Amino acid sequence: MTDDPALAEAVQAALPAAVAGTRHRERVTTALEGPQSAIVLVDDLHQAVRFSNAYGPEHLEVQVADPQAVIPALESAGAIFVGDHTPVSLGDYIAGSNHVLPTGGQARFASGLGAYTFLRPQQIVEYDRDALAEVAAHVTALSDAEQLPAHGDAVRARFL
Repeated sequence: MTDDPALAEAVQAALPAAVAGTRHRERVTTALEGPQSAIVLVDDLHQAVRFSNAYGPEHLEVQVADPQAVIPALESAGAIFVGDHTPVSLGDYIAGSNHVLPTGGQARFASGLGAYTFLRPQQIVEYDRDALAEVAAHVTALSDAEQLPAHGDAVRARFL
């Protein structure tokens, strides 16, 4: 993704030689021909950030003059690699970021695998009689709207 048409054209021109020179050229060709691959020309960095957040890339390399001005707005990427000396392969092998990242745009709502993935938080809800009375009408209205009367009855029964 770039706001520079000349850069987009240069990348397009360089791809055939890069693909031909790689060991797994068939896999690379298939990947580049898939719907997940494109050279995207944007008007400016703001549009680039919006596009990236909507797309939710697994890996995102940020190659801009002032990355610190862009990074806070990037909310949906599995891993973000900043600057021209930070290739994705660092994350795969040595930098300490996780190699198991959300694919297929899932970075819009999920993060990479981490120790927190294996934690099982508990949700504990506790109301007293007054607190329940304060919200009872809302609960019963929603249960009636969803046609789940037993949910409303569970609230009403506590006030019989």
